[in-house]
Amino acid sequence: MLQGVDVGRQNLDSYRACVGDEVVQALRTLAEPLRGARVLHVNATPYGGGVAEILRSEVPLLRDLGLAVDWKTISPGEENGFFRITKGIHNALQGDPRGLQEKDWNVYRETSARVASFLRDEYDVVIVHDPQPLALPLLRGRGGARWVWRCHIDSSAPNSTVWERLSPYLAEFDAAVFTLGAFVPPRVPVGRVEIIPPAIDPLSPKNMPIDRSLAKGVLDWIGVDTGRPLLVQVSRFDRWKDPLGVIAAYRIVKREIPEVQLALVGSMALDDPEGWEVYREISVSDADDPDMFLFTNLTGVGNIEVNAFQRHADVVIQKSIREGFGLVVSEALWKGTPVVAGRAGGIPLQLGDGVGGRLVDSVEGCAEAVLRFLGDRASARSLASEGTELVRGRFLLPRLLADELRLVGDLLGGRPPAPAALAGAASGTAGERRDPVCGMRVEGGTPHRREHEGRTFFFCSESCAGQFSADPEPFLRAPAAAGGRGGA
Repeated sequence: MLQGVDVGRQNLDSYRACVGDEVVQALRTLAEPLRGARVLHVNATPYGGGVAEILRSEVPLLRDLGLAVDWKTISPGEENGFFRITKGIHNALQGDPRGLQEKDWNVYRETSARVASFLRDEYDVVIVHDPQPLALPLLRGRGGARWVWRCHIDSSAPNSTVWERLSPYLAEFDAAVFTLGAFVPPRVPVGRVEIIPPAIDPLSPKNMPIDRSLAKGVLDWIGVDTGRPLLVQVSRFDRWKDPLGVIAAYRIVKREIPEVQLALVGSMALDDPEGWEVYREISVSDADDPDMFLFTNLTGVGNIEVNAFQRHADVVIQKSIREGFGLVVSEALWKGTPVVAGRAGGIPLQLGDGVGGRLVDSVEGCAEAVLRFLGDRASARSLASEGTELVRGRFLLPRLLADELRLVGDLLGGRPPAPAALAGAASGTAGERRDPVCGMRVEGGTPHRREHEGRTFFFCSESCAGQFSADPEPFLRAPAAAGGRGGA
């Protein structure tokens, strides 16, 4: 019911070429007081999706820094439809009005109780990811640990009935962490709310440097014509990612550029039974088009192939309707590939201030942006190179490690300062001045500020300030959240 996940070994020094000596040394200094701290991460699956990818990179680096970190996944068995139910909760947190039946809630609680009974070891901090293991502290007991709920999805406007049913479970947590300020739901029953964006691992097989000839060879081998224009979307097979909208945009582009190709590259995850339904819908759409490709991790397309797709593509598309963060945008920009993406979730933060690509709101807008990039490839690549530097500064794994080390240290009674080497990227923790949109720690001297209801808000960039001005209310929830157990 709880399975330990084996991970490889990593040395933080390997990241010096990506982020510099000062950042690596700052992380070692930050981690020193936490040597030996027992930390557990719990999520639903060891592969498929961004959470598993982050943990596979993060856990070995935290061990290298001296923390005693475990990663476990829940394995409830599918005879009672537990993952179908938690997918329904996941969708409801993103606003799906359908909700759950009472029998589903009973299965959720009973299965969660069985899973909780397998958690026998003691930890100093337990970090629970998304709704699947959410019930653990209530049903197992908190013990002597500090508990953190890490929500990776856009829960800004959840189904109110489902949210109320989850509230007793949430009230057991010491802190809740959201990807963006706007993702914090109304009435969070947790005393401490943090905003910490995720990050990519530049040295993972999906993102490690590979030369153009190798990328070309990999794609040639699996049947893509690397001598013709290529559009790529990499994502789970999920309706929120709008794969059918991507296909519709591709068909518009193909009328103008008949030689263009489209590859939809996705992963099938253990905790997402709806993925097969979406996969079948896409399969019908591509049946009569030899220039449209559908690849999955179950047909031999893994991290190296994704790396090759993102590196060789002329344009990467991420036409999400709703999104957690959409790290595939940062993955593509890190490789110097321009991106056309939906204005959803954390995507605008990664394409902030006009760098890296274009944000779109419709199928037609997506097609127009793709055509523009294909018509002026030099400008598109120049825009993407600016995005590479944005990712280097804000969305690489060492910054995420620093944010989480500071949170763990703070929960265990310390007050670790933000490293000076990450001053332009580190997230602010409770009590620090932070950008209410992205969570970045900001100084009072920033020129980006807005007045709202007699208060002054400070921002890291004009892009974040603009998002706040357009609709301030969602960004006010994190500082105002109260009523739970609170931090140390």
